[in-house]
Amino acid sequence: MHTPIDPDVADEAPKDDRVTPYDEQHFITYLRLLDAEKAGADWHEVARIVLHRDAADDTERSYRCWKSHLDRAQWLSKTGYKTILTQAANASRH
Repeated sequence: MHTPIDPDVADEAPKDDRVTPYDEQHFITYLRLLDAEKAGADWHEVARIVLHRDAADDTERSYRCWKSHLDRAQWLSKTGYKTILTQAANASRH
């Protein structure tokens, strides 16, 4: 699987209860968001650098984008990763 380093993002992250192909393409994005959150980075800067959104140009849309992707990153780190591990275990059995 090839994971892009700095992919463009949709306006909102998936809300599925499973790991999606979009999630797989954005694992690095999610990690960067979690790192920025832990460091206390300003969401405006994170949106600009990580999500390629200009909060000064469209604050509401940029915030929704940042928040949905951060929420998704947190879901993956707390719950979604179990799906990834299960998939990997199943793949190694075949």
